[in-house]
Amino acid sequence: MFRKIEDFENAWDYCSECTRKVFDKLTDESLSQSVANDHRNLGRMAWHIVQTLPEMAGHTGLKVEGPTPTDPVPGTVDEIKKAYDKAASTLLDSIKSGWDDSTLLQTDNLYGEVWPRGMTLSAMINHEIHHRGQMTVLMRQAGLPVPGTFGPSKEEWKNWGQEEPQI
Repeated sequence: MFRKIEDFENAWDYCSECTRKVFDKLTDESLSQSVANDHRNLGRMAWHIVQTLPEMAGHTGLKVEGPTPTDPVPGTVDEIKKAYDKAASTLLDSIKSGWDDSTLLQTDNLYGEVWPRGMTLSAMINHEIHHRGQMTVLMRQAGLPVPGTFGPSKEEWKNWGQEEPQI
């Protein structure tokens, strides 16, 4: 749970940078990749990340520019990336201009539970990390390179001057 806006800002900058790295490796053709027909495909998962920013922030009274939960998945990676950039930046701008550290202790009803706003911000970051992890599996299935986010990916070890780990 965040107790200082500055701490969230630092974490959010890193989180959104990692999400952009993943989104940058997607191709329009890869958006249809799924683990099975009855599961989210890569495009739907990326779009879910984008949609969640205004949806979850809205429970706290924040106004974040982005798609609604019912907006359809765009057909291109570029559209998804532009929507993410707008939502991610307006989230941070709204927090910095409208909240202070004491606001992080205020509570809101989210999904039938009462959450302090600092916990909501933690949940937003964890939600994004969770789905980025799922996306990397689908990216490998689609034959895409996977960027490292918390350390190097399989392909990046040599860039760190290290041997690729043994399987």
